[in-house]
Amino acid sequence: MSLLFKGRQTGSERVKRSLFANLYFFVLMVIRQGVQSLGEMWRTPLASIMTICVLGLSLTLPATLYLVVKNVQQVSSGFQEAAEISLFVKDEMSVQQTQTLVKRLALYPEVEEVTLIDKEAALQEFKQVSGFGQALDYLDQNPLPNVVLVTPSSRHRSAAAAQALLDKLAKEREVEFGKLDIEWLERLNALLSLLRESVITIAVLLLTSVTLIIGNTIRLSIMDKKAEIQVMKLVGATNSFIHTPFLWTGIWYGIMGGFIAFICLAAMMWWLEAAVTRVAGVYQSDFALLGLTAQELGVLLITAIALGFIGSYLSVNRYIKEIEPDKV
Repeated sequence: MSLLFKGRQTGSERVKRSLFANLYFFVLMVIRQGVQSLGEMWRTPLASIMTICVLGLSLTLPATLYLVVKNVQQVSSGFQEAAEISLFVKDEMSVQQTQTLVKRLALYPEVEEVTLIDKEAALQEFKQVSGFGQALDYLDQNPLPNVVLVTPSSRHRSAAAAQALLDKLAKEREVEFGKLDIEWLERLNALLSLLRESVITIAVLLLTSVTLIIGNTIRLSIMDKKAEIQVMKLVGATNSFIHTPFLWTGIWYGIMGGFIAFICLAAMMWWLEAAVTRVAGVYQSDFALLGLTAQELGVLLITAIALGFIGSYLSVNRYIKEIEPDKV
């Protein structure tokens, strides 16, 4: 009996094989339509290249603004992490009392590092920097106080936390007064916040325009192939079958527009690299421009593909439904 039924398939096996075959042919059909839509684009190369360039340049502007914010944040992060509190010690305090203050401040959980700048070292540095070294030699006594520099821990370097720490440290009996210049930092953070909001607003407007451009381009393509679509519907083609080439066209526009945007960004970064290096050299800094990482490039391409798909989907869903064989 086993030999008689060996070659037979059960119902579940036939269903599995048919599902696999249907999926295989569906994927094959979608890929074939994608290749065909790419060929259709290059039958009108001038119009396709112009559309791709417009999309690429439209994506370049928000990406450029993003890189501006990214590099400005790189610069500002160094300032924020360098926040220090200067504590001026009373003149009547002895060296031992000052050292005791330094040791006590180092035990604070909010403090990462404490550095003492004694008045003699401060005077020597001031002579070198100010250029009044000879005039300062005529002073009877050192007018500068001992200064204790306190570096807050990473959790207490924000403007509000650093100000609260300053108020706490200024209450020490050896301290005359403390100083923390955070107004410029608050202004910088406010400007960065404004810049980020502006980038988001501009990006939304430009990306919306990209979607509309792709949608209008696909609409013109649909109108140009109206008679062909009517014939396809007469012979029984489904809407999804008709939609697929146009959706692929939008996706191809998005992919190529994303690469155009990346090329423009790379060229711009290369062009500015030498100028930025010269400016950084003047300020004795090792600052270097940050470009797009591989992850950010992936986000850019995915965004461009999504915009191309959305724009084409809106058009095909709106206009192909209106094209019917009886409306010749």
